[in-house]
Amino acid sequence: MRVPSRSWILLVCAAAVLAVASTAAAQIEDQVNEYAQANGEGYLQPLADAIGADLNASIWRSAHVPSGGFYIALELQMMATFFSDEQRTFDYVPGPGDNTPISGADVSVPTVVGDPEGGTIPTDLPPEIAYVPGFDINSFGLAAPQLRVGSFMGTEGVIRFFSADISDVEMGNISLIGFGARHSISQYMGPVFPVDVSAGFFWQNLKLGDDLVDGTAMTYGVQVGKRFPMGFATLEPYGCLAFNSFEMDVSYDTDEDETIGIAMETDGGVQVTLGLNAQMGFMDLNGEYMFGDQSGFALGVGFVFSPIP
Repeated sequence: MRVPSRSWILLVCAAAVLAVASTAAAQIEDQVNEYAQANGEGYLQPLADAIGADLNASIWRSAHVPSGGFYIALELQMMATFFSDEQRTFDYVPGPGDNTPISGADVSVPTVVGDPEGGTIPTDLPPEIAYVPGFDINSFGLAAPQLRVGSFMGTEGVIRFFSADISDVEMGNISLIGFGARHSISQYMGPVFPVDVSAGFFWQNLKLGDDLVDGTAMTYGVQVGKRFPMGFATLEPYGCLAFNSFEMDVSYDTDEDETIGIAMETDGGVQVTLGLNAQMGFMDLNGEYMFGDQSGFALGVGFVFSPIP
């Protein structure tokens, strides 16, 4: 069977969302170049946390992996995470070129998601320390196209890939690549076992610009779900327990033409996901909410070559 021709819309949607994210990154680079390394890391840390959480979301949109039977699906996953109040500020660290803040001065300044107003920190001698504003962001979203293929002895593979030249917003290229697999555990528990259980892993790499952002995400997880045939559709409530990690290297030039390199690491820790999948012939839909250090939600739509057994 052929994939419905409208499936190309998934790629168009992914391109649009990633281009918006890259445009925001260009604006962020204009701000962070005011900061040296220590403050650049504090300013950008919420962005690293959000990118890592988004990349590790909505990879597995079901717990069901058939023991055999060929299927292939082109999908678009759209993920968004929310920022807490604690992520909106960080403590400024005076650098070699800064004067000493006066005793008792408030050194709490906006992160990239914080207050959109800049300002100064009072110092013993002029000039005062200037800090840059944030962008007053409540959430951060990404979209990723992915290809899901199964099943070989209860094993399913997933690939994410996207690449585009976005030099018109002075960001160069954006690329995303990821791959992973999961395996049915419940197939070994007998035909009367009441739920589907699977386990899997997924690795991803996201790059923005020539050197601005280079991030790598990794997740391991166990999924549990139950399918309910409803005549026109098959509904499956599912849950996932995952262990996530994310590393991001950032490189930018300061106003003094100094190149700053920052290695950032996010321990995403344990993430619990609750979701619902609906399969209706060629179309496959899902929605889920993530609970963890970085909470958020994800929505997905896909077109399937053949109904999943």
